[in-house]
Amino acid sequence: MPRFCSSCGAPMAEGAVTCSSCAARAAQSVGGGTAVAPAATPSAGGLTDNVAGLLAYITIIPSIIFLVMEPYNRNRFVRFHSFQNIFFCVACIALSIVMSIIGMVPMVGLITLFVWPLLGLGLVVVWVILLLKAYQGQMFKLPFIGDLAEKQANA
Repeated sequence: MPRFCSSCGAPMAEGAVTCSSCAARAAQSVGGGTAVAPAATPSAGGLTDNVAGLLAYITIIPSIIFLVMEPYNRNRFVRFHSFQNIFFCVACIALSIVMSIIGMVPMVGLITLFVWPLLGLGLVVVWVILLLKAYQGQMFKLPFIGDLAEKQANA
């Protein structure tokens, strides 16, 4: 049965430990053939990268702390998620200000009564997706914000 890389999906040779395409460690088979991802190694601060990436999305404060603290500010994964959360929060605030201004316009403001709950629900869904993707160890990029975050994380 052919094996595929869990990170990039490329076919892997039987018995290979790392993927030849992306150099990611392969999932190891256990017992009845179910795949288990290798355990994440903790960074110097004691948190694994995926947990630090998840915590970066809780509020804007942990994101700033991770960008300042020594072991995390050198980690590209944690920096990416911290910057993406900061940019996401700024976009949410800007969207809120725009919606408030539109809400003050007579007759057009009535439309915002229906748009506000849908917009809020959509932002919460995006936030939960970001939390889950960071915990899974993936660098999930939002369309415009993710590109900005990636540039900042690579700088």
